Amino acid sequence: MTDTVRGPERAPELPDPAAARPFQVDLRGVVDLLGRHLYSGPRVYLRELVQNARDAVRARADLEPDRRRDPAWEVRIHPADGPGGVLRVVDDGAGLTTAEVGDLLATVGRSSKRDLLDLPREGLLGRFGIGLLSCFMVTDRIVVRSRSVRGDAPVEWVGSADGTFSVRELTGDEAARVPVGTEVRLAARPDDVALLDHDGVLGLARTYARFLDVPVRVARPDGTWETVTQEPVFAATGERREALAEQVRAFGRDLVSAEPFDAIELSVPATGTRGTAYVLPFAPPPGARQASVVHLGGMLLDDRWDGLLPDWAFFVRAVVDTTGLRPTASREALVEDDALELTRAELGAAVRRWVLELGLRRPGRLAEFVAVHERSLKGLVVHDDELASFVLRWLRLETSVGVLTVDELVSRYPHVRYTETVDEFRQVAALAAPDRPVVNGGYVHDADVVRRLPDVFEAVTIARATVEDALDALDVPPLDDRATVARLEDRAGTVLDTVGCDVAVRRFDPSDVPALYLAGRDALRAVDRGAARQVAPSLWAGILGKASEAAPGGAPAGPARPRLCLNWSSPLVRTLAATDDDAVLARTAQLLYVQALLAGHRPLRPDDRALLTGALTDLVQLSAAR
Repeated sequence: MTDTVRGPERAPELPDPAAARPFQVDLRGVVDLLGRHLYSGPRVYLRELVQNARDAVRARADLEPDRRRDPAWEVRIHPADGPGGVLRVVDDGAGLTTAEVGDLLATVGRSSKRDLLDLPREGLLGRFGIGLLSCFMVTDRIVVRSRSVRGDAPVEWVGSADGTFSVRELTGDEAARVPVGTEVRLAARPDDVALLDHDGVLGLARTYARFLDVPVRVARPDGTWETVTQEPVFAATGERREALAEQVRAFGRDLVSAEPFDAIELSVPATGTRGTAYVLPFAPPPGARQASVVHLGGMLLDDRWDGLLPDWAFFVRAVVDTTGLRPTASREALVEDDALELTRAELGAAVRRWVLELGLRRPGRLAEFVAVHERSLKGLVVHDDELASFVLRWLRLETSVGVLTVDELVSRYPHVRYTETVDEFRQVAALAAPDRPVVNGGYVHDADVVRRLPDVFEAVTIARATVEDALDALDVPPLDDRATVARLEDRAGTVLDTVGCDVAVRRFDPSDVPALYLAGRDALRAVDRGAARQVAPSLWAGILGKASEAAPGGAPAGPARPRLCLNWSSPLVRTLAATDDDAVLARTAQLLYVQALLAGHRPLRPDDRALLTGALTDLVQLSAAR
């Protein structure tokens, strides 16, 4: 069977315009959709009203440029006076004509804030034409009265939550009482009275409209007014920022509830973004992301948005105001586009420059910063190439020659040796030569940080240092002493076999350290299993015994057994090798074993404590007998 060859597809025929019908919009359903999925909650109703009022004032400034700076143009909010009261939001903006009211307020998604090409006008916050609907989350009836600056008759629009509306022109005394501008009236539902009364409105106005460029005032119950708007000091630049330096710091104290470690100026002229990044004086909780406060033209979008800075900038809390970034439909976040990506990169670069300049000009201060945030910084540089490129060199690592910054470490010792655990470090560090130090990689992320060094620093190599390698690198006693050494190893090994420990004799410095307890990862794991088996219930003891296949003392047989390394350079060890008194040798070997355990920060097992007690008792008895 073969396919039939078809000709080119034709576009479907257009329907008869006379048969076309408009969509039916369920207003209650739309309001429910806004409240549940677009806006964060009914609190945003005031933000939308103030935002529209502010944009109306800006629009009037464009229409009357000679009065652009008229100080009388403002937004006034009259809270509802208890249950049954009415909230009024009044502005001195451009107002609306009868035609605009009927066309714009009753058409979902239509906005007046567009130019002749149907593009959003610059400087206006609201762009989606759905903000007024948010009021239906707190009321069942919206009344809008407006007089246009163009001279048309004032108009009243009344919308109901059932999806109906009415429009009428005002005349006579009623019209005379309506000045240029717009007034919106809301009567709260019984459950939402707290959002429209004085305390609720004042709190919302301070939250959302605090930094608007148009004055916003809230009426008090006693008839006076409270202005909630103020200068956004965090966004000041140049000489103005220098003059407001103390206010900028004070704003940071309120923001982070502590004295900021520092304040970093942020500025991205390409997107009209300005602000401050406050360096936290404390380490944030593990896994915490940066949370920025974002304003659009002074109106709050979000006070904990995590998309403004790069993920690695967890140690700052930024607060910015922007005029060039686009908000989402809810105006509670920013659209992820090229402008936001550019802004994020520029803000990250500003934080990065701060770290670099701190290292060049105030290294002591940088050390304080790293000390506060070091653990989190180490965790991030492991996975973030950008952060690692400029932060890694300032991180500190514990080494056998002291605590060093990464920069000091790689400049002095380009071949870096490190251990995977703290136990290994304690053992290997005791044997490491000063010119070949070892890094303690046992703390969280430290081994991962060391493994990143070759990616950031050229000519740097790394190698893992193990207990076995350290033991193999030690010098063996001279050939002339081999017989005496072998006899000492055999006699002491027999004594310590009861605790599962072998004996080896080597030469190392310093000579006043007679013995070291050396155990690799496998040996330590087996010893720990043996210790757990001694205190575990019978069932678990049997399981652990099978797992370890332990020799006497709970340690495994074969190469995984720990070793007591006796120092042939120590006079005490040489004296011990020369004694023929088996009791003295046994008790001394046992005491050296316990001493080495304690020096290596190893816990004593029940067998170890019994061995120590027996050795001390015998030595006391031997001394008393003499």
